Amino acid sequence: MGDRLPLAAAAATVFPNLGGWAGAYITRKNLNPWYQGLKKPSWTPPNWTFGPVWTGLYCTMGYSSYLVWRDAGGLEEAALPLSVYGVNVALNWAWTPLFFGAHNVKWALYEILALWGSTAALGIVFYRVNSVAGYLMIPYLAWNTLAVALNYVIYRDNRLESKESEGKNE
Repeated sequence: MGDRLPLAAAAATVFPNLGGWAGAYITRKNLNPWYQGLKKPSWTPPNWTFGPVWTGLYCTMGYSSYLVWRDAGGLEEAALPLSVYGVNVALNWAWTPLFFGAHNVKWALYEILALWGSTAALGIVFYRVNSVAGYLMIPYLAWNTLAVALNYVIYRDNRLESKESEGKNE
């Protein structure tokens, strides 16, 4: 069993990155001209920061899920925290296709608010099993807070242009 634990930890750590890699492909296809053409606040992080930050966060999320699985004693015992984790990962992966793929900033905002709530819940349920796993969710929640604010400001500042382009498509 000793040689299985590192493999389980590695698999759990890599898992959330799968959706991140798919999202990166969607994002790259839509940076120019769509995303570059949006009005964004001055505090928008530079584009190059998103890849490394999300890679680190995804690895942290995955490793935390491993700690919870390990310390709870398996899937059955960790059903609640790992279910919250599954919902969180699904919400996380869904945001990029909404925002960058569909260019639907409004629905992406609704979605990221749900993601933020599930991230807060995730930190709590993980903490109850393994305090380190819970604490490791703090940077993820902080980044999601920034992402919610950024998504909101982009929605607010680009609403008129979105409505005009919607009217042309009807």
